[in-house]
Amino acid sequence: MTDDTTAIAELRARLRAFNAERDWSRYHSPRNLAMAVSVEAGELLALYLWSADGGPQPPVESRVQRVADEAADVFISLLNLCEAAGIDLAAATEAKMAQNALKYPIERASGRLEKWDELK
Repeated sequence: MTDDTTAIAELRARLRAFNAERDWSRYHSPRNLAMAVSVEAGELLALYLWSADGGPQPPVESRVQRVADEAADVFISLLNLCEAAGIDLAAATEAKMAQNALKYPIERASGRLEKWDELK
């Protein structure tokens, strides 16, 4: 299974079955899952704590696999949130990218770090 060969719908179906087999849906309210996304993102971020900007990322070689594991936990939590909240993640992503294209036109935003309302 790779990004190039796996559809989000397939992952959601497998995750739905995984959760059902364990009777976890009772814990999967949108509020709890939004918190889970934040917790898992914090665990991912902690692996980069004290990294030098010009140094290795993450700063310790033994953390490389843990970064992948935590990234997967963030993604799983996000897919669970989308399932519970009835969000079509691909459609929401496409809509948000269209909004961002309007907020950050290439001619004003290319190479710039400012937020959309700060661009001149």
